[in-house]
Formats: sequence, structure tokens, C-alpha cells
Amino acid sequence: MNVLICCEESQAVCKAFREKGHNAFSCDIQRCSGGHPEWHIDYDCSQLLDAHRDNKSIHFRTEDGWWHYSPRQWDLIIAHPPCTYLARSSSCNMYVNGKIDVQRYEKMISAKQFFMKFYDLPGRIAIENPVPMKMAGLPGYTQTIQPYEFGDNYTKLTCLWLKNLPYLVSMTYAAPGEKRNFAKSWCKVRSGSKYRSKTFKGIARAMAQQWQFDN
Repeated sequence: MNVLICCEESQAVCKAFREKGHNAFSCDIQRCSGGHPEWHIDYDCSQLLDAHRDNKSIHFRTEDGWWHYSPRQWDLIIAHPPCTYLARSSSCNMYVNGKIDVQRYEKMISAKQFFMKFYDLPGRIAIENPVPMKMAGLPGYTQTIQPYEFGDNYTKLTCLWLKNLPYLVSMTYAAPGEKRNFAKSWCKVRSGSKYRSKTFKGIARAMAQQWQFDN
């Protein structure tokens, strides 16, 4: 399969699909931290999305400097769009002295528009994000998952918006014991959204295992 993972610099999902033998590429405006620049496109994914929508192949370059041709349509697109201005957890920052922060509201609208670029694509599409704030008005999500349902002993409620894809099924629960809150434990020694947004390996493996198709 030809798989495009958008807004992923960690390459966790990309590597999981590569391990299954698929032609997968990560894409992000940041350089990759996953160790495989030959599988990473370090610029905005909009051109690739437009080509997919129009059923066209385009020339793209990976971070190692090599050029490739995209498929006319990707068999699967998985997206992790930025959630800073969309997540329910950030809704408390939308108001200043009881009034809507206009600049933050405009950033929320811009983030929603980017989210909808993925949601409106044809084909097999999966979008991953935290629970959104009501004000953003995002479409209803398909399912919610937790890292501990896929073998990682953390809680981090995650929403999936799925198009032409089955639900992601839990297969390996984490070992018994206290489940650690991801934001409070794993992130307390690492700052920034770059670390908070990384995909857990268990979820990445489940995606690669369960979302494989012949055509």
C-alpha cells in the first residue's frame, strides 16, 4: 500500500507501516526525529492532498534529497493535525476577562480549516486528535481510544475520525497496575506540543496491522 502520514515528525506510524512492507511516508513542516529522512517529506502536505483529491501524481522530495512520484491517490492517509487551538483542554484560554480572545479565535478557525482538508478527502482517511472543544464545531468523531488499550501503560484519551476504515480494535492491554496520566508523567520532563503529540507505538502498530488492504 501507499500510505501518507501527515503532521508526523516522530515517524512512529510511518515506521510501523514500513515494518509491514508498505510504501509509507511521513510528512511534516518539521524535520523528522524518527531516524529515517528517506521516508520523510519536510514541508507542508497541502500539495500532496490536492493531488490526491484531483487524482494526480506529483513529484515530491524526501528529507534525504531524493525525488519521488506520488501515487495518483494514496491507499491510506493518516493525519495528526495540530490541536493547540482545537482541543477541549485549551478552551479555558479562549476567554480573557470574560470575552473571547479574537486572535485565538481566528487561530482556532484556521486550525479547523486545516483539519477539514483531511476530513473532506476521498478514500481511506483517519484523523487523530484530542477531544475537541465545542466552539470549534468539528464533525463528530468515530471512536475514542486509550494508549493502555494497545499495550502502553498511559491514559491519553484520543479521538479518531475514520472514513472508509474499520474501528481500531484493542488487542493488547497494558499490564495490570496504575495507569499513568500521559500529560502529568511522561510529559513532565519534556516540554512542548512536539512531545505531547507523539503517537504511542502500540497504537501505531495496531494501525499498521489492522488497516492493511489489497487495493
